[in-house]
Amino acid sequence: MKLYDAAPSENCQKARMMLAFLGLEYEKVNISLPDQAQKTPEHLARHPLGKVPALEGGDVTVWDSQAILVYLARKYDSGGTWLPTDPVGQAHVTQWLSFAAKEMWDGPATARAIPKFNRPGDHAAAQDLARATIQIVEDRLDGRDWLVGDGATIADIAVYPYIGLIWEGQVELTSYPNVIAWMRRIEALPNYVGMDGLPH
Repeated sequence: MKLYDAAPSENCQKARMMLAFLGLEYEKVNISLPDQAQKTPEHLARHPLGKVPALEGGDVTVWDSQAILVYLARKYDSGGTWLPTDPVGQAHVTQWLSFAAKEMWDGPATARAIPKFNRPGDHAAAQDLARATIQIVEDRLDGRDWLVGDGATIADIAVYPYIGLIWEGQVELTSYPNVIAWMRRIEALPNYVGMDGLPH
């Protein structure tokens, strides 16, 4: 398998974590975002939006980090540990995948990107939105260890990188003890892999 990857990307980190948790070997292909490598015809053929990550394996290409998590869980985790097979569990995981794609991106990811990558925007407003978004996760984790069910799922992987890297957006997590404990549980899982800005 090949993972088309950009080192500082939260979305790529989701794919890296899932591949590691499943014990899968893969080749990492760096896509240089500053050089606009994601917009080349070659990369657009594998990811029509010109983004990362994209995953290639055999004759299958999957783009979008949420889709990659679902694909890997379904293909390589026959026991349904990472993606429940029951309708309720699957629906609840899907809720958090959508939350990661929209709310986590609009809040924590944007709050991080404005100072780190000099992205235009209202940093104070993004920080406020990040705090409100993280509070939703904090409330969900009240009395539970994981976002869905009794163990880690792709819901946790989808949300984790945004919160783990929020310090780069100058948002403190001290007001979110449930979130901090949840992050430590994820980081203690076998085969956890970090990245710059996250525990290694």
